[in-house]
Amino acid sequence: MSSRDRVLGRVRRALAGPPRDPEPYEEAVPRAYLRQHGERSPEETVDLLAENLADYRALVHRCTPGELPAVLAGLLAARGARTVLVPPGLDPGWLAASDAERVPDRAESTPGALDRIDSVVTGCAVAVAETGTLVLDGSADQGRRRITLIPDHHICVVRTPDQVVTSVPLALGRLDPTRPLTWISGPSATSDIELDRVEGVHGPRTLEVVLVGDRPSWGFRGR
Repeated sequence: MSSRDRVLGRVRRALAGPPRDPEPYEEAVPRAYLRQHGERSPEETVDLLAENLADYRALVHRCTPGELPAVLAGLLAARGARTVLVPPGLDPGWLAASDAERVPDRAESTPGALDRIDSVVTGCAVAVAETGTLVLDGSADQGRRRITLIPDHHICVVRTPDQVVTSVPLALGRLDPTRPLTWISGPSATSDIELDRVEGVHGPRTLEVVLVGDRPSWGFRGR
């Protein structure tokens, strides 16, 4: 066998990919662990989400669907936001009461241009109550991953109780692993060896979460 044959043989083996498992992955891996801890009503699950979001220093607000445009307008005005980044599939009614200039999510936008945007408003794919985590999957109401990593102020709207689950295993069951998943637990933060907390290193310094459901409005809650 020549060197050429050996090289081509290795290429063919590499392109063939790994051998197929005799049984599906979901069945081959035992999953005997608990998928959630205890039983909670939908209302209790949403309350736990709100508590853990606040514990992570997110600013949590609650309103009914009819109150949402006014709540978003108030949050943007309180921030002094003159521009707001808008994913292509965001419900236009959400920002109907705001005077901020809408900036569409464009592929050609540079990091510098995104950094000059005051705020970004998105939906989410799912929220995890036990960990206070929001998951974005790049759907039309969430836009590209970078639009929630570069602007300094992110408002995320969560529809309750439909988008809220108790635990991470339950969240994974709702998510497509081939999509660009972004897991957010509070505003961007890191700590050095002396545990000095610094916010905004690799994402927004301010995360505001609006829980939209049938419960009356909480108003605005600070940290």
